[in-house]
Amino acid sequence: MSVSSAIIDKVRRDGRLILTELESKELLASLGIRTTQMRPAAGREEAVAASREVGYPCVLKVSSPDITHKSDAGGVKVGLADAQQVAEAYDAIMASCRTQFPEAEIQGVTVQDMARPGLEVIVGTATDPQFGPVIMFGLGGVWVEVLKDVSFKLAPLTKDDARAAIGKAALEDILLKVSEFVAATPEVLEMDLNPVFAYPDGAVAVDARVILGE
Repeated sequence: MSVSSAIIDKVRRDGRLILTELESKELLASLGIRTTQMRPAAGREEAVAASREVGYPCVLKVSSPDITHKSDAGGVKVGLADAQQVAEAYDAIMASCRTQFPEAEIQGVTVQDMARPGLEVIVGTATDPQFGPVIMFGLGGVWVEVLKDVSFKLAPLTKDDARAAIGKAALEDILLKVSEFVAATPEVLEMDLNPVFAYPDGAVAVDARVILGE
């Protein structure tokens, strides 16, 4: 069984349809897509220890299968420069998320390296009831909602499709890998890699979410 299949099977056994960010990034890594480093931490001291491994500045994000929009819940802290800031950020995340989602299962946080700024793009997929998987690409981050500058193509993409959409080798590679995966994995209903930071020398998925069909 492939790594991606094992991850999907585990999520289904847990009775869930939405992969956590950690699971989503593990799946992407199995496809050969670069992501930010992630270390799970169940408590404050674990978060501090993980931050020393990852390095500074770092990012803390709440880890919960029940909290999808982490930023809206106060579940994300960025630019943490030292262990004290990490400890304070952990406490703030726990307080905010437990207040806003008192019934949520909160597993702790993930500690991530902070990707250097780059061109923010979104790579995503959706499932059209008539045509099947559709690949989306466009400006990412906050701009995806503001400018809605995205394009859609049916999967699987060809190299010419990817080149026409992007014209940047690292992003073409991500598009093709995502396209190939969803075309071969019908149980995946939706994928969002947003943002992906693109650089002259490559690209990295900073956040990711995968949703399974019923």
